[in-house]
Amino acid sequence: MFATIKQIFNPANKDLQKRILFTLMSLFIFKLGTTIVVPIVPSTSLNNLGFLELMNMMNGGGLQNFSIFALGVMPYITASIIMQLLQMDIVPYFAELAKQGHTGRVKLNMYTRIFGIALAFIQGYLFAYNFSGTDPLLCVEVATILTAGTAFLLWLGDQMTAKGVGNGISLIIMAGIIASLPTMFYNAWEGMIGDNATFNGIMQFVLYVVVYFGIIIGVVYLETSERRIPIQYANKSVGSFGGNQNYIPFKINSAGVMPVIFASALFSIPAIIAALINNQEFTNFVNTYINYSTPLGFIIYVLIIIAFAYFYTFLQLKPKEMAENLQKNGGYIPGVRPGEETLKYIKTILNRLTIVGALMLAVLVGIPILFGLISNLDASVTLGGTGVIIVVGVALETYKQVESQVASREYVRGRRRR
Repeated sequence: MFATIKQIFNPANKDLQKRILFTLMSLFIFKLGTTIVVPIVPSTSLNNLGFLELMNMMNGGGLQNFSIFALGVMPYITASIIMQLLQMDIVPYFAELAKQGHTGRVKLNMYTRIFGIALAFIQGYLFAYNFSGTDPLLCVEVATILTAGTAFLLWLGDQMTAKGVGNGISLIIMAGIIASLPTMFYNAWEGMIGDNATFNGIMQFVLYVVVYFGIIIGVVYLETSERRIPIQYANKSVGSFGGNQNYIPFKINSAGVMPVIFASALFSIPAIIAALINNQEFTNFVNTYINYSTPLGFIIYVLIIIAFAYFYTFLQLKPKEMAENLQKNGGYIPGVRPGEETLKYIKTILNRLTIVGALMLAVLVGIPILFGLISNLDASVTLGGTGVIIVVGVALETYKQVESQVASREYVRGRRRR
């Protein structure tokens, strides 16, 4: 790791330094935007967010400020979930696009963005209606500002992906959570210790910090652990000494932090609706069944994370395509026949790894929530576990991309010296 950091600051890697600087400047612009308040909305109406705290955390406090970035990129995340579900032969046109390779992905991404912008306008209008009154023109004006903020963040995320390092959308979510962490720890301190420091309160806060360090270590372990499936090619032989063994690396958690992001976005939709329609019966329903602080809501949240882990793993890896590509290239898994048996073998391995990875991910998300239930902390503190998992996961993926770029540049320079 330290060698990679040293190579980043190598004068020969100026292009990589520019990419990192561009990424940091883009994140600064995002954070600056969360402080620009929509002036026509009274701030007093946003003091208590309740179950909208998760959305506020991912947007870097932009919702509580009711800034131009109040919606963040969450409408796009919601649209992505819906579009990926529609590709599972629910809408034949989208399912066909998913099979068309790069061209199909470009079209699907375009439709996802259009759908995301439409969702942003609808959410913006509902927020404006709830927070600033019933004037239709005023609501349209506020909704347009909020939608423009989301559209700008999507464009900024694309620029970060193309000209910076890492995935721009994920980095924006990560930056929003990091901006909320100081407030989270301050609220934890106030909730456990406050003005009257007691031994029990101090020990409780120390345990809270230890739990979060444990979560960080757990996420690093989960994201870096993998099972390697050896493969052999018919036209190659591996010697007993010095031979390079080919293998397929399957991560324990192939889906990364996306199940947590998807589940959080999906789980926040009923909460958003409840906050906007202001119907007591529906609010009670959300508080009972779709609230992290209730046993049933907690179980539903964990089950959604596990389900999305399965869904996203098989959506990304596609065992059938892997088996077909192996067979086309003359490859096979030792002891397993090419074709149908290879497909079954890969599915079995993925099933076993995914259940372990999904359960570990659910445990890491659930520990802070359970800790909050025991200590009666507010939502901004109990949801911090979800935030830390997303931050560490995205940070690891970004570091791996930077490490890969450094290695490729070193390789190119080595070839030129020869």
